[in-house]
Order: sequence, then structure tokens, then C-alpha cells
Amino acid sequence: MTESTSNKRRRIAEGVVFLIAFGLTIPAANWLIGNVGTTCVPNGPCLIPVAPGLVAPSGVPMIGIALVLRDLVQRRLGVGYSAAAVVAGAILSAAVAPPALVVASAIAFLISELADLAIYTPLARRRLIAAVMASSLVGICVDSILFLWLAFGSLQLLPGQILGKAWMVLLSIPFVIYLRRRDQRLGLAPA
Repeated sequence: MTESTSNKRRRIAEGVVFLIAFGLTIPAANWLIGNVGTTCVPNGPCLIPVAPGLVAPSGVPMIGIALVLRDLVQRRLGVGYSAAAVVAGAILSAAVAPPALVVASAIAFLISELADLAIYTPLARRRLIAAVMASSLVGICVDSILFLWLAFGSLQLLPGQILGKAWMVLLSIPFVIYLRRRDQRLGLAPA
């Protein structure tokens, strides 16, 4: 069954929206880390609470959303676009964050992108929700470990970083379920 022209246009248009949102989450997260939080550590991140007694860098909610958007970009436009968005996000981050933070963010995102591909890609056509959950879990761990170590030289904030991102992934699942059901109803094919 081939995809209709209107469905193809819809898939591409939605993909572009997801791509732009994904690309903007990276500089937004990097800006938040240095500028917004309940506590700002001198020469370190601004922090937010993610659970009682647990804090994380304030950009964590944006990155949790970014992990899901990355999967949606791949679903709508293909793998290359999500990798390009990471690079674009890193370039935009350079305007709003210190270089060390930008480099740490870009490296962590690119490597977690590879881990995401290994999990998401084989599962996505048959089990979208499982693919998003599994790839996000792997992406959360890989991105969190690499980013915290490269940016701050410490994994002290790792539990909060993982939990904060996981909250955002869980909050996005109803939207992913909606998209999957709508895609099935409309015959909208993944990229």
C-alpha cells in the first residue's frame, strides 16, 4: 500500500514541526542550565527539584521532551534529520551557553542518538510505544552519564537527571499514543 500524497504532505509537515521543536530543545536546555533554577551552583548548573530530596540541572525537562521528539522526527522524516537537528541545536546553543556546556551537550546527544537508533529503529514499526519507552530509557542513561561527566566532571546529579527526564518521557506518552492511533486510522506511513 502506497502512501497518499496528502498523507505524505501531512507526515512531512508534522516531521518539520517535530524537527524544529527538537532542534530548539537543545539550546533551550543549555540556556536553562545556566540561568533558571531554584538553586544555582557557582561555576555549575542551576538546579530544580524533580522529586522530594532530588535535584537535577534545570535543562532536564527539555531533554526529556527532546528524547521523544527525536523519535518522532525519525518516524516522520528519517534518521538523518534527527542527527542534523542535534548538530543544529548545538550550533544554536553556542549563542546561549558556555562552550564547555555546548560541547558536552552535543557529544552526549550524538552518542545517545546512536544508542537510540539501536533500540528505536528495530522496534518502531511494530511497537511504537515500546520503542519510544525503551529508546528513551537508554537515551536518558547514556545522555545523562555523558553530559554530567563532560560538563561537570561528576555524576552526583545522575539520579535526579534520570528521574527528571523520565518524568517528561512519561508525560509525553499519551501524545505518542494519540499519534500512533491517528496514523493507523489515516494510513499515515512512517518515514
